[in-house]
Amino acid sequence: MAFVIVEGCTKDEKCIEVCPVDCIHPRKDEPNFAEVTQLFIDPVNCIDCGACVPVCEASAIYAVGEVPENLVAFTEKNAQHYQ
Repeated sequence: MAFVIVEGCTKDEKCIEVCPVDCIHPRKDEPNFAEVTQLFIDPVNCIDCGACVPVCEASAIYAVGEVPENLVAFTEKNAQHYQ
């Protein structure tokens, strides 16, 4: 089970700073950072550590199985970012 970033993400990169496997992108120094409205978690490389959850001030990160029903589309949106 991976984690998912949903609407409300502020792109403050606090989650990126604590991620031990570098699976949250894009970073400010990556070309498409300005173009996206949120950050994304790579569902394949996420190790389910949950370190990103408590640092998200927007409360925009959920475990895949805990994403609210009205935000489930963000699970696919995160995955598509890495395809």
